[in-house]
Amino acid sequence: MRFAVDDLWIGHRLGPTVLEEVDGVLRPVAFGTAAVQAARVPKLPGAVMPGPVDRHVHLGLVDAAALADTAVVEVHDLGWVPSIARGWKLNPPTGGCIRIAGSFLTAIGGYPADRVWAPPGSVRELAGPADGLRAVDDAVAHRHDVIKLVLHSGGPLLDDATLLAVIRAAHQHGLPVGVHAEGPDQARRAFEAGADILVHVPWTESLGNDLLGAMAAGSMRWISTFAIHRDLDLERALDNARRFLRLCGRLEYGTDMGNDAYEGPTPTGPRVEEISALGQTGLGGDALLTSLTGPPGDHLLLDRAVHAPLPLPDSATDVADWINQARRLIGVLSEAVIA
Repeated sequence: MRFAVDDLWIGHRLGPTVLEEVDGVLRPVAFGTAAVQAARVPKLPGAVMPGPVDRHVHLGLVDAAALADTAVVEVHDLGWVPSIARGWKLNPPTGGCIRIAGSFLTAIGGYPADRVWAPPGSVRELAGPADGLRAVDDAVAHRHDVIKLVLHSGGPLLDDATLLAVIRAAHQHGLPVGVHAEGPDQARRAFEAGADILVHVPWTESLGNDLLGAMAAGSMRWISTFAIHRDLDLERALDNARRFLRLCGRLEYGTDMGNDAYEGPTPTGPRVEEISALGQTGLGGDALLTSLTGPPGDHLLLDRAVHAPLPLPDSATDVADWINQARRLIGVLSEAVIA
């Protein structure tokens, strides 16, 4: 199957492009207006790009099936009852890829064990390193995609020995470790223990530039989740992110979908406020789209592509509008009967 679009983005803009789909893989095969006209293939007005990946969601707190009608092609569930989460991964109600962490790993009595929104089985309390190793073994056995640790200073905290044991064991099995780091010094503890991801941009303290530089140089990734914050917390998060980016840190889009700390549950789908906040950090153009979609490649999987009848966006405002009008390409092609 071949068809043409007005513009294509796979890490950079390619302009008018002829795309060929073979076995679910889309590859650009001709570029430019003249080449598109000469190809004499069906035309799909508008632009195509990878769909957004929300790297921080809690599907158990939202109508997961509602995501199937959005442009979000992949979500990372960062804490729920493992048996339920594994069911989502095998039979995604979202119509897209789901990666899972399984249970929150926390200290005995630690956050979020005391939260009413965390159902029985969603939190695994670790008494020490041995408990942590068993938790990693279980995650590996059930093919979880990431380990989620909690360092929340509002309650009991994991000790350094347990923190290190879990992270080292996860890395031995090739699993990344994401940390909810809240409160003084917890982001530093997560980084120095070897964690790969902060699942929220730090918002409870202003991090020093030396620490930010070490995190950036160490390839630590941060997940945005700006829109769940307000006032001083939001200002601190944005400032930390701006300085992290200036030091070449990697910032990725995530919404904490399901969080209802301020104004009720977050939207199920792309979140305009989150994309706008990414723009406030200084991200725009290719860098902003990469934050939303992930590292670029030389091709695009059909089931991860989205289309909107609009030019490719540049500013955060335009990106938010584009994403909210976008639909998964596989459905658009089916309706257009391009075959």
